[in-house]
Amino acid sequence: MDSQATHPIPTSEELKAELLAMPEPPEQPDPIDEPGFEELVAVALRHVRGRRGGDLVSVILVGSSVRRAITTHSDIDLIALVKGQADGHEIVRVADRLADIRYRGHQEFEEDLPYSPRLPSLLRKARILFDHDSIGAKLIERANQRFRQGPPPVSINEQIRMKAECFHWLGKARDLADKPATAQYLLSIFFDDVVSAFFRLRGFWLTAPSDVPKFIASRDAGLGDLAGQFLTAATLPERLNFGHDLADTLFKDVPNPARID
Repeated sequence: MDSQATHPIPTSEELKAELLAMPEPPEQPDPIDEPGFEELVAVALRHVRGRRGGDLVSVILVGSSVRRAITTHSDIDLIALVKGQADGHEIVRVADRLADIRYRGHQEFEEDLPYSPRLPSLLRKARILFDHDSIGAKLIERANQRFRQGPPPVSINEQIRMKAECFHWLGKARDLADKPATAQYLLSIFFDDVVSAFFRLRGFWLTAPSDVPKFIASRDAGLGDLAGQFLTAATLPERLNFGHDLADTLFKDVPNPARID
């Protein structure tokens, strides 16, 4: 019996139909047009490659430079992914800028990605400077997928915890109003917690600190106005009052902790 009769040779179209589509590598941001910045990035990259040697798998540029928001005092923010485990952090000077370099084990970093409130937004517009076996490219693609899914929902217990934390710092600041420097410091902690709670309660990914006031105002004009008044208040009593209004508005739909007495 003719084997070709029972097993005909597939046509070219049939062979193409069997092929799985290969994912495109993530689109890379354009180089920075700030004069001299690319040369400084190259120096920082050489430093990382020289320090880590053969265990380096990827170097990723993140931060204001890839968001096209670079300023005179912007750092060169790098994530260096390595084989095995690593949790290091160093800051070095490159000419007139600082290079902020964080070292992470790439497998642990990948495991953190689905649960982190910051990594998906940090990586989705990142730029790969060095990559081995496309490890960095795959992580950025996963970050983009995770970003599109949105942050994980916040349980009611977590909402209550965030509310209690914010009012705790606000109360401590009011208790220590006779020590203005201490009270202002506690209010800075309070505002950091308010910002974190806003993003989590509203289901938004965290943004860069410099973008926070504008982002809040764009999503909730009333809350943004209160945040602005809190930040620019001329006196401590005014700042305390604006802080209370800010917390009341943000947590108006969150119940207080249960009483057990």
